[in-house]
Amino acid sequence: MEVSFISKKVMTNDDLVNENIRFKEVLVIGPKGEQLGVMMRREALEKAYDYELDLLCVAPNGNPPVCKIVDYGRYRFESQKKAKEAKRNQHVTEVKPMRLSPVIDTHDFDTKLRQARNWVEDGMKVKIDMRFRGRLITRLEVGKKVMNSFVEQMSDIASVEKAPALEGNTMSVVLTPKKK
Repeated sequence: MEVSFISKKVMTNDDLVNENIRFKEVLVIGPKGEQLGVMMRREALEKAYDYELDLLCVAPNGNPPVCKIVDYGRYRFESQKKAKEAKRNQHVTEVKPMRLSPVIDTHDFDTKLRQARNWVEDGMKVKIDMRFRGRLITRLEVGKKVMNSFVEQMSDIASVEKAPALEGNTMSVVLTPKKK
């Protein structure tokens, strides 16, 4: 006994095409965009087969549902091409995290400031967290002073998107690049 494995390409396709259309009556639009009128589903399919094209339901929620006679292969190709182009033109802003301490030394502060400046100049957002550990939670004013100093020194190239706020034992601020 010989066993053969045939891999089937699984298509995740939600389009209502040809025999998958289950509406009784549909409004049909011809291949050149002309309106052919309301027809029974079987009539519309025959009309599409006369043109040697496919019947695609473009507005299933319409009353009656709207179907168009198109070359479905070309339609899918064009829609995939548009989706790829839209994805390519999409710009995602990255948020870079940075952690400060309320008792940070000046050299460490300057190093973190320089790194944050580089990120903002590259068009990224910077989220600065300051954790108050142990007894430091009683010295919030020290941490607030460090945070405000950091924000002030970044103010020439960045604006505050989310003001410094204490959430639990962490104070956070989000800086975004200023528009040019």
